[in-house]
Amino acid sequence: MPDAIAPLFLPCAAGVEALLAEEAQRLLPTRRMLAQRGGVALEGGPLDVMLLNLESRLAQRVLVEVAEGPYRDENDLYQLALGVDWMQWITPQHTLRVDTTAHRSPLRSLNFAALRIKDAVCDLLRDATGERPSVDTQHPDLQLVLHLGEARAVLYVDSSGEPLFKRGWREDKGDAPLKETLAAAMLAAAGWRGTPEAGGALHDPCCGSGTIAIEAAQIACGIAPGLKRRFAFERLLPFTSDEMRADLQRLRSHAQARIHASAVPIYASDVSFRMVDFARRNAQRAGVQAAITFNGGDALERPAPSLPEALPGTLMINPPYGERIDVAGKAAPQAEHDRMRDDRPQRSRENGDEGIDNKEAPSDFFPRLSAHWKRAYTQHAAGWTAYVLSPDMKLPSAMRLKESRRVPLWNGPIECRLFRFDLVAGSARQVR
Repeated sequence: MPDAIAPLFLPCAAGVEALLAEEAQRLLPTRRMLAQRGGVALEGGPLDVMLLNLESRLAQRVLVEVAEGPYRDENDLYQLALGVDWMQWITPQHTLRVDTTAHRSPLRSLNFAALRIKDAVCDLLRDATGERPSVDTQHPDLQLVLHLGEARAVLYVDSSGEPLFKRGWREDKGDAPLKETLAAAMLAAAGWRGTPEAGGALHDPCCGSGTIAIEAAQIACGIAPGLKRRFAFERLLPFTSDEMRADLQRLRSHAQARIHASAVPIYASDVSFRMVDFARRNAQRAGVQAAITFNGGDALERPAPSLPEALPGTLMINPPYGERIDVAGKAAPQAEHDRMRDDRPQRSRENGDEGIDNKEAPSDFFPRLSAHWKRAYTQHAAGWTAYVLSPDMKLPSAMRLKESRRVPLWNGPIECRLFRFDLVAGSARQVR
């Protein structure tokens, strides 16, 4: 696609499609976006591919469609791939890999389907040059993605390489790290833009390795998520001309030039001082250490940050729950007592469960957390709004709070909801 407009697809986590479509529209206002199940479809050229990789916080990858058509067996897939001019993408000195996804495909072996795609690419280059490229399953130059539907197949070039949630700054992580793309989706769903008017201050009292706070700080400071990493397209022929390299450098320079100080304070704390140290080091690598105030301390006891009277605050929390990580701090003794009293094994969403009920999660943690929030966060004049990501659909009852909104989001294989709670003094009925 040296100068051509091609179909693109931006895969994302379930529940993020509409948010990703809005983000992509902001990045490419002249392009038409179509939110679909599992991602966003659009058309774009090489400059759009580079911009989306550099700037998108919500997309998992940027895929370039190179072939699409009906199929009945693996030979049809071979012919489909053989119709692509791979000489425009790679040379025999490049390496490749083929990944396959399927939805109701009649084929029995996805590995054999991937093998036939690889054969087509290698045969075409061997016929044209007398040499064929090699396969590299770890760090390929050309990464292909084959998606098999019930009757039609789509073949993509993955322009990103490593998934886009790998921003290039996280080296220290805890037991259940939140993906950067999901943290960005939580902030986007909350409408938090890093300004006094859109979200105000931010506090994550269970920060772990700092993902939510660091994503927030990068948004508030105008730092592009892909500024510290490389992409697969940089090794592919359509992007290696002097003109394309100059365009990429221009995009990076523009992104670098717009970095500014945060207009709102951001706070992060954790009961584990080890995790706070991890988060602080990650923030330093991400270029936002000066924008975040880090503290140790139990989320059940830490006082609310002191804010200017007119500045609202946003609590954003991905708390411990049974499928991810055990609770610690003040609630831990009660949680351990509950586990000893009830020795039933924890169930998993992957086994078809509808969520973690209060007997499986630390039953003492969430009521204490909401009680602490009512004491510490309802006195601020401009108000605090809390967002909690949880797989427990009965979480509001456990917290004795009425949610004002719930947004479906998936944390890997775990179906969750992002619950919004408006923290006000007194009862919600009195305020209304």
